[in-house]
Amino acid sequence: MKYIKNVLSKEEIENLKNEYGDYVKITVDLGLEQLVVGCELHADGEKILLEKGAKKNNIWGGGINFITKEIDATAVLNLRPNLNNNSLEIIDPERRNNFFSIVKKIFKNL
Repeated sequence: MKYIKNVLSKEEIENLKNEYGDYVKITVDLGLEQLVVGCELHADGEKILLEKGAKKNNIWGGGINFITKEIDATAVLNLRPNLNNNSLEIIDPERRNNFFSIVKKIFKNL
């Protein structure tokens, strides 16, 4: 797992691809715009983000495919009935857009 808060270089992205394969899970903190890549479980990334000052309600999961450059917002971590998210997908448009925006910013060199 790798904790990331800055834009990744092409070389760093290539290193992630070599280490994790064509697809990697991502756990994102929408509040502090930081993320963890390479978790076996999104909850592993959540633990790291909480240690880095994230608030639980701001942490959401998904993944990125390094070949197709597709980002998804699907994770068991996203099942949050208390936040009206009764799906593996991030349903709330604002949270969803925030999630994609942060991932695109950090992986802009993909």
